[in-house]
Amino acid sequence: MSRIEKLLEYMKTSDKDSFLQHALALEYIKVDRDEEARKLFNEILLREPTYIGSYYHLGKLLERAGEFEKAIKVYERGMWEAKRVSDNHSYNELMGAKEDLEE
Repeated sequence: MSRIEKLLEYMKTSDKDSFLQHALALEYIKVDRDEEARKLFNEILLREPTYIGSYYHLGKLLERAGEFEKAIKVYERGMWEAKRVSDNHSYNELMGAKEDLEE
């Protein structure tokens, strides 16, 4: 059973579990199923905006798709949320991704 299959199996009983959804999205990225990953990240962030790690990965997906302005907005929103919950490490990581994109 693949990791994707295992995660989907777990999600049958916990379909709104942000940790499982985030893990599944990362697995989708590994197999070039970017749209499915993007959908999961958006769902996570709509439901749980403080799930900070998803902002970084969603931003990177948008960058890869050439949607640079959207990626910047995602990074900025993530930075705002990270600052709000005093997550300095994530704030700096998101700021670095945004600065790299703006160069």
